[in-house]
Parts: sequence; structure tokens; C-alpha cells
Amino acid sequence: MLLSRLARLSRNGTVSGCRWLLSHHPHHRFLSPGSSHSLGDSALKVFGCRETYSSSLPAFYTDRRNIHHQSSSLVEDQLDPFSLVADELSHIANRLRAMVVAEVPKLASAAEYFFKMGVEGKRFRPTVLLLMATALNVRLPQPTSVVVGDTLAAEAELRSRQQSIAEITEMIHVASLLHDDVLDDADTRRGIGSLNFVMGNKVAVLAGDFLLSRACVALAALKNTEVVSLLATVVEHLVTGETMQMTSTTDQRYSMDHYLQKTYYKTASLISHSCKSIALLAGHTAEVALLAFEYGKNLGLAFQLIDDVLDFTGTSASLGKGSLSDIRHGIITAPILFAMEEFPQLRTVLDRGLDKPENIEIVLEYLGKSRGIQRTRELAAKHADLAASAINSLPETEDEEVRRSRRALVDLTHRVITRNK
Repeated sequence: MLLSRLARLSRNGTVSGCRWLLSHHPHHRFLSPGSSHSLGDSALKVFGCRETYSSSLPAFYTDRRNIHHQSSSLVEDQLDPFSLVADELSHIANRLRAMVVAEVPKLASAAEYFFKMGVEGKRFRPTVLLLMATALNVRLPQPTSVVVGDTLAAEAELRSRQQSIAEITEMIHVASLLHDDVLDDADTRRGIGSLNFVMGNKVAVLAGDFLLSRACVALAALKNTEVVSLLATVVEHLVTGETMQMTSTTDQRYSMDHYLQKTYYKTASLISHSCKSIALLAGHTAEVALLAFEYGKNLGLAFQLIDDVLDFTGTSASLGKGSLSDIRHGIITAPILFAMEEFPQLRTVLDRGLDKPENIEIVLEYLGKSRGIQRTRELAAKHADLAASAINSLPETEDEEVRRSRRALVDLTHRVITRNK
């Protein structure tokens, strides 16, 4: 049952007297699977500490093209990316609820659980995909025999198919959340009881499988073999990433390359392949499709890197999950990996296991003395910069609606790395 077999596998401390201080970091090699702006002045509380940024910015902020600064000068009206597609998002939400209707009421109720409770929030992924659809809406060459009415009908049909990609992506995403909560024994999701906590593991797994099956039906209806292959690969990557997390060797567990590859599979593959699918449905060239892919990949990596930071610096209220969620499950993420580069002795503590609060406290003390949090933010900002660069490399256009959507996509890269939840 797709991901259900994985569901059979299973998977407090404080920091005192510490300050997070941002300064330069050496260039770090990072994986690029499948192929700038300032960080803000406000300090964040970190278990009673302050996360402080110095005025000196990392080299890549000035060395690169200052994409974020250039883009922000174009946004005269404080563009809200989500408002640009609000009507379509509402339409997609209604269609999603209709798509999860099932003959068995309990299954339908389970599949609709997160949609009904509003846990999907602003629907980040559908927003990205709808904006990408408009950002790529550059008129392609048409035969001279095509009349205006036929062109408008074709454009409406294309938009409907691209909306289907957004719906399919959201169903795959929610299905992965349902399965992840089972694997992690989670009891909350975005501040409400997780489905496995409310209805049990078996129902949660079946609901996830049901959503995946509905996504497959919608995907088949597109009748585009390349797009079907791309999004089928995403499901494979979700399973691969979760398996990598659960079965990694000791050396892999402490490898930044392994971490980034796993992160790509679990988080960035979905959005990157979905963005590429949007481009392919519109008939764009391989070069444009690759730019769409690169945007999604780097945005997804930046998103997860900031998630890893927030697991240490956030609160249950802001994140909708308990702080230190990953480390309490023994999952080593980028902040700890960077801290280990500064304090190799940290590995000895990690080898002893993180099932004891005193070991977690020691790890946090090392993290507080290191630049792990800052370097993770810097790496996230670098990926955000690459995502913005992909958008700015798209073919030029004078269409203001297209340009506005592109600015919104660049704005999202800024929002991803400055968010606090």
C-alpha cells in the first residue's frame, strides 16, 4: 500500500548563558540533487538566550548578484504572494475536499481531517505552483490558423491542468505528513491532535494511502507521461528519504552530504518536480523547465534548513510542534552537523545516544557555543539566493502579470528564510 509498509517501522534541556552570534563562515560544499538579503535585526529567544546578528554579512550576500535587494526595489506595493492567488487557492481547497470523498465515511473523514481543521495553513506549495504557472505564462508560438477563441480555450484548459498539479502536490504532501506522524509517534500537528493520535495508526496510514491513490487518479487524468513519471518519482523519493533517515550508518548520520540528500528527497523533491511539471504542461523548453526545477529544489532546501533552525529556536506555539522534536527522535540536522565541525568531541556525546535528557543538554550547550545556527541560516539563505536567481534567469517578458508573479516567487524566497514558524 504505497507508503504503508514504512508505517510498521518505528523511529528537555536548556542552554544557559549563551548567545548566537552571526559572522562569516567558510564556503561549505553542499549537494545539488537532481541535476540575499539581510537576515533581519530582531533577536529570537532560544531557551532563554538571545540569537543575535552582527552587522557584518556573509561574503555571498555581497559577492553574488544581490538578487533579493534588486527584486525588492521592484515591489512598490508590498506584494503579498498569497493574495495574488487567493481566489484560486479557495477553488483548489474546495476541489480537494471533493476529491477525498469516499464510500467509507470514516476513511473520508480521516482523509479530510487536516483540510477540515485548517492545518494546511496558507497552502504554501499550491501558492508556489500557481505563481509559477503565471510566471511561465509567456505566449509560445502558435500556428497562424489558430483563432482567438481557440487560444483562450486552450489557455483555460492549461490553467486547469496546472491547478491539478497543485492539488496533486498537496495530496501527496498531506499523505506524507500522515505517514510521518505515524513513524514519529507524533501526537500533534500544527497545534491540533495528529490523525494517528485521534483515530489510531492504522486509520492514519490508510488515510495517507487513500490520498496517494486519489493523487494517482488525478495524475493519470492529465495524460502526460513525463509529468506522471516526475510525480511518481516524488513518491519514491519520499520513501527513500524516510528510509535513509531510519537506516543510516553512523558515518552517514554525521555527513552533511547525506543530510542534504535526505532533505532533498523528503522535502525538496516534491516542490521541484511539481514546478518542473508546471513548465512541461505549458510546453516550455527543457532549459525553462530546468529553471523551474531549480527554483523548487532550492526553495525546498531553504525551507527545511530553516525548519531545522526553528526546531531549536522556536516554541511549540509558533511551530505547532514541540521544540527539539528532531533531536529527541535522535535525528541529527544541519545546526548540529555544523556544530560538530567546530567541536568534534560533540560526536562522542551523540554516540552515547539522545534518549537521556542530560545528553541533550550537553549537545545544546555545544550548539550554543558554536555557529551551528548561524551557518544553517547562511546555507538556507544561499539556497534562497539560488532559487531567486533561477526566476531572474527566465526569458524576459513585458507582461506585467507575469512579472508580478515572478517578483512574488522571489519574495517567497525571502519569506522562507525569515519566517519564525
